[in-house]
Amino acid sequence: MYLNKVILVGRLVASPEMRSTPSGQSVCSFRLATNRIWTDQKTGQRQEKTEYHNIVLWQRLAEIANQFLAKGSLVLIEGRIQTRSWQDSSGNKRFRSEVVAERMQLGPKAAGKIIPGEGVTGQKPSKKEEIPIIEEGEEEIDISKIPF
Repeated sequence: MYLNKVILVGRLVASPEMRSTPSGQSVCSFRLATNRIWTDQKTGQRQEKTEYHNIVLWQRLAEIANQFLAKGSLVLIEGRIQTRSWQDSSGNKRFRSEVVAERMQLGPKAAGKIIPGEGVTGQKPSKKEEIPIIEEGEEEIDISKIPF
């Protein structure tokens, strides 16, 4: 059995970029930063390393990401690693690895940010806020499975 599964939790480096394919499919891409913190065994000092991941979302998932995510947003992405290849203008073969998202969970919203459906005041809803889970190919948001 083979498995190609990625789970990332991080923050967007820049706002998502939305575009359409010639056939009309929506595609959204952004870079996600994750970090790892550890203590160096030789020096005893705290170390930190940041990794950057290219994320690609398709169709309705792309539209939702474009609508609700912005630079600095916290998001959980589940998907698979895919490597594309092409020839650049100089004739060199180029490669790019990216995570194709199949599921997305939005993190808590930023304070004072206007979210669609809340009005222009940015007031918080009166009931407890829940973080939605959005899966590829689904129209509804499933909030029953929150792994945090």
